[in-house]
Amino acid sequence: MTKKKIGIADTTFARYDMGAAAMDELKKNASVMIERYTVPGIKDLPVASKKLIEEKGCDIVMALGMPGPEDIDKQCAHEASLGIIAAQVLTSKHIIEVFVYEDEVETEKELAWLAERRAREHAQNVLKLLFKPDELEREAGTGQREGFEDAGPLKL
Repeated sequence: MTKKKIGIADTTFARYDMGAAAMDELKKNASVMIERYTVPGIKDLPVASKKLIEEKGCDIVMALGMPGPEDIDKQCAHEASLGIIAAQVLTSKHIIEVFVYEDEVETEKELAWLAERRAREHAQNVLKLLFKPDELEREAGTGQREGFEDAGPLKL
Protein backbone atom coordinates (compact mmCIF):
# COMPACT_ATOMS: atom_id res chain seq x y z
CA MET A 1 0.00 0.00 0.00
CA THR A 2 1.30 3.43 -0.92
CA LYS A 3 1.80 5.99 1.83
CA LYS A 4 -0.72 8.82 1.80
CA LYS A 5 0.66 12.24 0.90
CA ILE A 6 -0.60 15.38 2.64
CA GLY A 7 -0.03 18.85 1.25
CA ILE A 8 0.57 21.86 3.49
CA ALA A 9 -0.09 25.21 1.80
CA ASP A 10 0.75 28.18 4.00
CA THR A 11 1.70 31.85 3.74
CA THR A 12 4.42 34.27 4.74
CA PHE A 13 1.67 36.79 5.63
CA ALA A 14 0.62 34.66 8.62
CA ARG A 15 2.08 35.74 11.93
CA TYR A 16 2.42 32.18 13.23
CA ASP A 17 3.91 29.09 11.58
CA MET A 18 0.74 27.02 11.46
CA GLY A 19 2.29 24.81 8.77
CA ALA A 20 4.95 23.62 11.21
CA ALA A 21 2.33 22.90 13.88
CA ALA A 22 0.20 20.93 11.41
CA MET A 23 3.18 18.94 10.13
CA ASP A 24 4.28 18.11 13.68
CA GLU A 25 0.79 16.87 14.54
CA LEU A 26 0.58 14.78 11.38
CA LYS A 27 4.01 13.20 11.98
CA LYS A 28 3.16 12.40 15.61
CA ASN A 29 -0.03 10.56 14.66
CA ALA A 30 0.53 8.86 11.30
CA SER A 31 3.11 7.60 8.86
CA VAL A 32 2.47 9.94 5.94
CA MET A 33 4.48 11.89 3.41
CA ILE A 34 4.19 15.66 3.62
CA GLU A 35 4.74 18.22 0.88
CA ARG A 36 4.89 21.88 1.92
CA TYR A 37 4.34 24.84 -0.39
CA THR A 38 4.61 28.32 1.11
CA VAL A 39 3.21 31.32 -0.77
CA PRO A 40 3.14 35.06 0.00
CA GLY A 41 -0.53 35.63 0.78
CA ILE A 42 -3.90 34.09 1.42
CA LYS A 43 -5.20 34.57 -2.13
CA ASP A 44 -2.28 32.42 -3.35
CA LEU A 45 -3.52 29.41 -1.37
CA PRO A 46 -6.03 28.09 -3.94
CA VAL A 47 -3.46 27.62 -6.70
CA ALA A 48 -0.86 26.35 -4.22
CA SER A 49 -3.37 23.74 -3.02
CA LYS A 50 -4.29 22.75 -6.58
CA LYS A 51 -0.62 22.42 -7.53
CA LEU A 52 0.03 20.24 -4.47
CA ILE A 53 -2.71 17.90 -5.63
CA GLU A 54 -2.08 17.90 -9.38
CA GLU A 55 1.70 18.32 -9.57
CA LYS A 56 2.89 16.81 -6.30
CA GLY A 57 0.32 14.01 -5.99
CA CYS A 58 -1.13 14.95 -2.61
CA ASP A 59 -4.20 13.04 -1.46
CA ILE A 60 -5.46 15.95 0.64
CA VAL A 61 -4.26 19.48 1.42
CA MET A 62 -4.39 21.79 4.41
CA ALA A 63 -4.57 25.48 3.38
CA LEU A 64 -3.42 27.56 6.35
CA GLY A 65 -3.71 31.33 6.51
CA MET A 66 -4.05 34.23 8.92
CA PRO A 67 -6.17 37.09 7.57
CA GLY A 68 -5.62 40.44 9.20
CA PRO A 69 -8.28 42.40 11.12
CA GLU A 70 -9.22 44.94 8.43
CA ASP A 71 -12.26 44.71 6.15
CA ILE A 72 -9.99 44.26 3.11
CA ASP A 73 -8.30 41.31 4.85
CA LYS A 74 -11.67 39.64 5.40
CA GLN A 75 -12.61 40.28 1.77
CA CYS A 76 -9.34 38.68 0.62
CA ALA A 77 -10.01 35.71 2.90
CA HIS A 78 -13.48 35.31 1.41
CA GLU A 79 -12.02 35.38 -2.10
CA ALA A 80 -9.40 32.82 -1.08
CA SER A 81 -12.16 30.61 0.36
CA LEU A 82 -14.04 30.74 -2.94
CA GLY A 83 -10.84 29.77 -4.75
CA ILE A 84 -10.22 26.90 -2.37
CA ILE A 85 -13.76 25.62 -2.92
CA ALA A 86 -13.25 25.83 -6.69
CA ALA A 87 -9.95 23.94 -6.42
CA GLN A 88 -11.69 21.18 -4.44
CA VAL A 89 -14.37 20.83 -7.09
CA LEU A 90 -11.82 20.85 -9.93
CA THR A 91 -9.58 18.23 -8.29
CA SER A 92 -12.21 16.16 -6.45
CA LYS A 93 -9.92 16.27 -3.40
CA HIS A 94 -10.42 17.77 0.04
CA ILE A 95 -8.64 21.03 0.80
CA ILE A 96 -9.12 21.78 4.47
CA GLU A 97 -9.22 25.53 4.98
CA VAL A 98 -7.55 26.52 8.25
CA PHE A 99 -7.87 30.27 8.73
CA VAL A 100 -7.22 32.14 11.96
CA TYR A 101 -8.47 35.72 11.90
CA GLU A 102 -6.32 38.17 13.83
CA ASP A 103 -9.38 39.69 15.50
CA GLU A 104 -10.79 36.41 16.85
CA VAL A 105 -8.96 37.02 20.14
CA GLU A 106 -7.67 39.94 22.18
CA THR A 107 -3.94 39.36 22.66
CA GLU A 108 -1.01 38.14 20.59
CA LYS A 109 -0.46 35.30 23.05
CA GLU A 110 -4.06 34.15 22.53
CA LEU A 111 -3.59 34.47 18.76
CA ALA A 112 -0.53 32.22 18.82
CA TRP A 113 -2.40 29.73 21.04
CA LEU A 114 -5.38 29.69 18.68
CA ALA A 115 -3.23 29.28 15.57
CA GLU A 116 -1.36 26.37 17.12
CA ARG A 117 -4.48 24.64 18.40
CA ARG A 118 -6.54 25.13 15.24
CA ALA A 119 -3.72 23.84 13.00
CA ARG A 120 -3.30 20.74 15.15
CA GLU A 121 -7.02 20.00 15.45
CA HIS A 122 -7.50 20.33 11.69
CA ALA A 123 -4.49 18.05 11.16
CA GLN A 124 -6.40 15.48 13.21
CA ASN A 125 -9.41 16.01 10.93
CA VAL A 126 -7.22 15.40 7.89
CA LEU A 127 -6.07 12.09 9.36
CA LYS A 128 -9.68 11.14 10.09
CA LEU A 129 -10.69 11.94 6.51
CA LEU A 130 -7.86 9.79 5.17
CA PHE A 131 -7.84 6.88 7.61
CA LYS A 132 -10.87 6.95 9.94
CA PRO A 133 -13.91 8.47 8.22
CA ASP A 134 -16.18 6.51 10.57
CA GLU A 135 -14.91 8.71 13.44
CA LEU A 136 -16.10 11.81 11.60
CA GLU A 137 -19.47 10.18 11.05
CA ARG A 138 -19.76 9.50 14.79
CA GLU A 139 -18.98 13.19 15.44
CA ALA A 140 -21.71 14.43 13.07
CA GLY A 141 -23.98 16.95 14.77
CA THR A 142 -21.85 17.20 17.91
CA GLY A 143 -20.82 20.86 17.53
CA GLN A 144 -17.10 20.30 17.07
CA ARG A 145 -15.02 23.52 16.95
CA GLU A 146 -11.37 23.70 15.96
CA GLY A 147 -9.39 26.03 18.17
CA PHE A 148 -11.99 26.92 20.75
CA GLU A 149 -14.04 24.62 22.99
CA ASP A 150 -16.65 22.52 21.20
CA ALA A 151 -20.16 24.00 21.09
CA GLY A 152 -21.84 20.65 21.73
CA PRO A 153 -24.99 19.23 20.16
CA LEU A 154 -28.42 20.82 20.31
CA LYS A 155 -31.17 18.97 22.17
CA LEU A 156 -34.91 18.95 21.48
